[in-house]
Amino acid sequence: MLKILRNGPVSRSKPLKQVRFAGDGSSPNQARVVVAGAGLLGNSVAYHLADNGWSNVVVLDQSKVGSGTSHFGSGTIGLFKPTPERNIVVESLKLYHKLHQQGHEIGLRRCGSLNLAQTHDRMIALQRRAAYILPTGMQCELVDSETVKKLHPFLHTEDLQGAVYVPDDCIADSAAVVQVLADEAKRMGVKYFEGCEVKYIKTKNGRVDAVDTDVGTISCEYFVNCSGMWARELGLKCKPPVRIPAYPAQHYYALTPNINLPTDDDNLLPCVRDYDSNLYVRQLDQSLLIGWFEKEAKPAFEETKDIPKEWQSHLHQDARHCAPLWEKAVDRLPVLRDMSMSTVRNSPDNFTPDGRLIFGESAEVKNYFVACGMNGNPLQGSGGVGKALAEWIISGKPTIDMLPFNVQRFLDLHNNRQYLQQRIREVVGRQYAILYPNQSEYKFSRKLRCSPLYSVLEARGAVFGTKMGYERALYFDADYRRGDPLPSLPEGSFYKPKFFHNMEKEYQACAQHVGIIDISSFSKIEIKPGVQSEMPSGGNAVLNYLQKMCANDVNITVGHIVHTGMLNDRGGYENDCMLIRQSEDSYFMISPSSQQTRIYEWMSRNLPTDGSVMLNDVTSMYTVINVVGPKSTPLMSELSNSDVRLAPFTYKKLNIGYASDVMIMSFTHTGMPGYCLYVPSEYALHVYDRLMTVGRDYGARDVGTLTQRFLRIDKFIPFWGDELTSMTTPFEAGVFYSVRLDISQLKKKENFIGRQALERQKRDGLKKRLVLFHVEDIDIEKDVWPWGGEPLYRNSEFCGTVTSAGYGFASEKLVCLGYISRPESNALQTITTEFIMDKDAVYHIDIAGKRFRLAQHIHPKAALASAIEREHRSKSYRPTVVKVKKQYLKNSRN
Repeated sequence: MLKILRNGPVSRSKPLKQVRFAGDGSSPNQARVVVAGAGLLGNSVAYHLADNGWSNVVVLDQSKVGSGTSHFGSGTIGLFKPTPERNIVVESLKLYHKLHQQGHEIGLRRCGSLNLAQTHDRMIALQRRAAYILPTGMQCELVDSETVKKLHPFLHTEDLQGAVYVPDDCIADSAAVVQVLADEAKRMGVKYFEGCEVKYIKTKNGRVDAVDTDVGTISCEYFVNCSGMWARELGLKCKPPVRIPAYPAQHYYALTPNINLPTDDDNLLPCVRDYDSNLYVRQLDQSLLIGWFEKEAKPAFEETKDIPKEWQSHLHQDARHCAPLWEKAVDRLPVLRDMSMSTVRNSPDNFTPDGRLIFGESAEVKNYFVACGMNGNPLQGSGGVGKALAEWIISGKPTIDMLPFNVQRFLDLHNNRQYLQQRIREVVGRQYAILYPNQSEYKFSRKLRCSPLYSVLEARGAVFGTKMGYERALYFDADYRRGDPLPSLPEGSFYKPKFFHNMEKEYQACAQHVGIIDISSFSKIEIKPGVQSEMPSGGNAVLNYLQKMCANDVNITVGHIVHTGMLNDRGGYENDCMLIRQSEDSYFMISPSSQQTRIYEWMSRNLPTDGSVMLNDVTSMYTVINVVGPKSTPLMSELSNSDVRLAPFTYKKLNIGYASDVMIMSFTHTGMPGYCLYVPSEYALHVYDRLMTVGRDYGARDVGTLTQRFLRIDKFIPFWGDELTSMTTPFEAGVFYSVRLDISQLKKKENFIGRQALERQKRDGLKKRLVLFHVEDIDIEKDVWPWGGEPLYRNSEFCGTVTSAGYGFASEKLVCLGYISRPESNALQTITTEFIMDKDAVYHIDIAGKRFRLAQHIHPKAALASAIEREHRSKSYRPTVVKVKKQYLKNSRN
C-alpha cells in the first residue's frame, strides 16, 4: 500500500541549532567572501576557503543551516559516472573520508552499488562506461543476474540482462555532513548568520561590492550564490542580473517500515540503481529507502510567483503520479507487496536545463560566483564543487576543466521561468536515461531560437536538434515527401545510426556536387573601435587588443581570415575562432555555438579600460549557409555578378541574387572546398531559394550538422569542447599553424596571453598529443561504434581516451580522435612523433569491453587521396555542367 505525505527529512542526525557568532547577534559590515545559503554547497565552499586560510568569510541563510534542498538527500555517493562528474564525486568522497577519519559522525559507510540493465542497449551503456572507468583504477565488475541476487536477495532479477557492481560506492547522512561542515568552518573562523535574508547584490565597476541584507549591508570582495532553489531569483537581485538557470522539480522517495535488516558493515545491502525502472534503492538503518527519477517529472511551485520561503507548506501531492512509480518499485522488490503501508514523501531538488551541475564565476559580474543545480543528489557533488570553487576564488582561475559545468554555458533564454518549468519535466528522467551520443534530443522547450530557414528546412525533411537553444538540422530524411508526417529522430543506437543512409547521400553531395548546410547557430561578434577610436600614440587599439588576446598573428591584410585560439595563462583554450579583418581597425569573429556567452565575457573582461575597443554580439543578425563541394564555385558564379574565385581564407561582400552585402568566405569548417555565406537574415530565404533552385543543375542537396561533424573528424579538425578545452594547448592539439611565437616586437605580438606557457611547452616537450586513429578490424554493420570516451591502449598499456569519433566517408573507416600520453611507468617523459608512430607500437580501442586494432596517424591519412579525388571530380564535372547549360541556352534561342 502507498501513503503520500507532503515532505519530511529522513536523517537520523541531531536537530540543527540556531547559530549566532557575533557577540551582539548583528551582522558584520565587512567580509572578504559572503556566501548565501548554508546548505551542503554553501558550507562546503566556506569550509574549503577556511581550510586554505581564508577565514574572513560570512555565511548567510534566510532560515537555518541545512533547511533548504539539503534537508534531505538520498545519501548515496556513486562513482559510476561519466568522467567529469566522477572527478567531482571523487573529491567529495575524499572530503567525507577525511571528516570520518577525524571522528565526525556523518554516517559514512562503504556499501557498494549495483547498476542494473534490463535491456541490451542498457547493458552496452554500462559496458561502455565500465570500459573507460577501469583504466582510472576504480573497481567495477560486470555481473550476471545470479550474482545480483546474491548481493541483494530482495531484488527480482529474472528480467535482467546483467549489471555492474561497484564495490567502493558509499552512503552518508546528508544532514550530518551539512552540520559538520558548518561546525568545522565555524571552528576555522567563518561566521554564520541564520534568519538573514539577502536582498540585493551591489556592484561597482562591474564587480561585486556589497551585499544588502534585511539586517544590514556587508561590504565584500566576493559573493557566492549557493542558495539552492532560490539561486535563480537571487541572481536577478543584482545589476546587471546574473542568470542562474536552475529550477526545482518535485522529487519523490519512500521509506519502508522497519524490516529488520542487518546493519553491520559486512551485511549492508548495496545501493541499487535500476535505470530502466527510473528508481534507486538503498538501505537506511533497518529499512529500505526508494526514490525515483521518473521520465516525466513535475515542476515544483508552479502556482506561486516565486519559490516560497516556507516552501514545505506549498508542496502538493499527486497519488496518480506516484502510483505507477510505486508499482515499478514493487516489481523490482517483491518484498514490498507483503509490507504495511509505506510513506512517499515529496522533497524537491534543483535541476538544470541540461542536467549538469552549475558552478563558476558569472558572466555578468566579476567575483560573483555560483554553485547550485545538484540534480537530485546534493551530497554526491557538494564536496568536490566546494573545493573547486574555493580554489578558483583563491587562485583567480579554475583548477579543473570547467566546460561541462560552467554557469557561462547558458543564455538569457535558459533563465526564463516558463522555459525551465517545461525543460525540467524531462531533465529529471534523463539522469537515468540512455543518452545515445548525438542522438538524444530534448522534447520540451523547443522551437525557441530558429534560423529564418527553419520552416523551409522542416518542409524538406529536416530532423532537428538543439545547440544553445538553437534549432539545427541534424540530417535530412531522404525518403520524406511533402504531405507525409514530419520525420523525427528515431530511437538512438550505439551501433550504426538508423539514419546513416541519409548521411551517406549528404556526404556524396559534398564530395561530388554541392552540399548546403545551415550553421546559423555559430557565435558572431564584431570587434570595433570604441568611444576613443585612436590610441594616444596613434596606434590601432583593436589590433593591439586582438594581438594580446590571440595566439596567432592577426595583423593580416584587410579581406583576409585567420584561424586562431584565444588562450589562458596555462596555454589552454578559452576560444577557437576565425577572425575576418573587415577594415584596418575592425574584425568579425566566428566562434562555436556554445561559446556565445562564455567568450563574450572573456573578451569583455580583457578589454582596454579606456573604452577604445568595443564588442557587439551579432549572432542573430546573420544566417550562415555553408556551400560545400567541388561544384560550389560554378554555382556561386552563376548566382553572383562578382568574381567568387577567392584565395583560401579570404572574404568579400557581394550580391547573391537580389540580396546585397552577403559576406562570402572561402572556408567551410569541413576541410572541403566551398564557401561560408554570412547572409543578413532578412535575405536568408531568398539566398537559400536561389541556391537550391539554381543548384539543381549542380546536384545541390541539403546537408545536416551531423554529416558536417563526421567530415570534420575525418579531416582531423579538432572540435571545441571535445579536443580543444581550457586544459589543452594548440601544440598538444597539433594545430601548430595557429600559434606565432616568432613575431617581431614591431607587430606587438610578444605578450599574448598564454605565450609563456607555450614557450615552456616548446622548450620542454609535450606530455600528450592529439592523434587520429582508424579502427581497422571492426564490422560497421554488426559491432558497436566508437562515439567518444573509449579508452586507448598502446602495447596493452592505457595511454589515452577518445575525445570524438565518427564515420570517415572518404576513408571508409570509423575514425577516432584522442589524446595519448606515455604510460604511467614513463609518465615523466615527453611524447614525440617517433613515440606515436613507432612501427612496433600496437594500438587498440576498448568499445564496450571489446578491443579493436587501430592505425595511428598524426596527419589525416585520407586527406591526400580525397583531395586528388575531389580534384578529379571537379575537373570532370565542371565542364559538363557548363556544356549542358550552353546547349540548353542554344536550344532555347532556336
